[in-house]
Amino acid sequence: MKKLTVLIAAFAVFACSKETKDYTTLKGKIENKNSDTIVVRGKDYEKKILLDQDGSFMDTLHVKSAVYTLFDGKEATLIYLKDGYDVQVNINAKDFVESVKYTGEGANANNVLAEKIRIQKKYLNDDSIFDLNRDDFDKTKSKINSELSALIVDGAGLDSAFIADEKKNNAQLGNYLEEFYKQKEHFRLKFPKGSESPQFVDYEDFKGGKKSLEDFKGKYVYIDIWATWCGPCIKEIPSLKEVEKKYHDKNITFLSISVDSERDYEKWKKMVADENLGGVQLIANPSDQKFLQDYMVSSIPRFILLDPDGNIVSADAPRPSSEKLIEIFKNLNI
Repeated sequence: MKKLTVLIAAFAVFACSKETKDYTTLKGKIENKNSDTIVVRGKDYEKKILLDQDGSFMDTLHVKSAVYTLFDGKEATLIYLKDGYDVQVNINAKDFVESVKYTGEGANANNVLAEKIRIQKKYLNDDSIFDLNRDDFDKTKSKINSELSALIVDGAGLDSAFIADEKKNNAQLGNYLEEFYKQKEHFRLKFPKGSESPQFVDYEDFKGGKKSLEDFKGKYVYIDIWATWCGPCIKEIPSLKEVEKKYHDKNITFLSISVDSERDYEKWKKMVADENLGGVQLIANPSDQKFLQDYMVSSIPRFILLDPDGNIVSADAPRPSSEKLIEIFKNLNI
């Protein structure tokens, strides 16, 4: 009887310790790693974890139950963490998105997130979905929703809070795609190809002096509207550099316009210098927003392509990372 009492007590201690585990264990391995550390980042949270030489790592995290972003250099994936999870992730950075695989406690939710990113990459890696006619766009949007919804069915080992959040996120994605498509349609009507471009005057040039859009007539002009605080803008910088290098001796000017506020002026100058940004680097006049308003710039990055006469080729041109941009350049014989 005494022995049974000891066993019951031991089990009670074990059960209690399991229930009160107030941290997440995260471990794994990143082959062909891009960095010496990975970073787990969320709202008001950041944790850097040192990688071993072979890319292995393990750490404990005290986090609120939520979806976070796991970074390996500039590559990233989503990860769902909550108290009690013992998550293992394995990634081959040579094919980062496709290779993400989770095991252990919490793997079900995280493999859903990994597949979600793969689905979004398949359909939304460039802006081609927004160039479809209305019927084809609606069919593609419906297909995306069906594939994402199939990931979060009941009985897939997912907790109710995660399912509720993902259903909400899928609905928000559908709304975003619809609104962005309508915006693209509006751009095509408001800024038809060949129409005269809105103008800006006396924007400060990083190299000194001031420039107006009129100064760039005679060449095609590829305009990048960006800011130092804009993550998607920064992500396009390597691709923009590659395109600039490829077309440096062609009939085109690469013109970047920062929309940083006055308080970030020095940050803009430092980033241009530190990142060795090429092309022409201007900063918009904070007191003169007409150019941005005329082009209906509500989100960045935004890219605009003008012809040598200063007329619009595309008021919402492909990003530097999109293969469609090079296709357009080839069609224009740039």
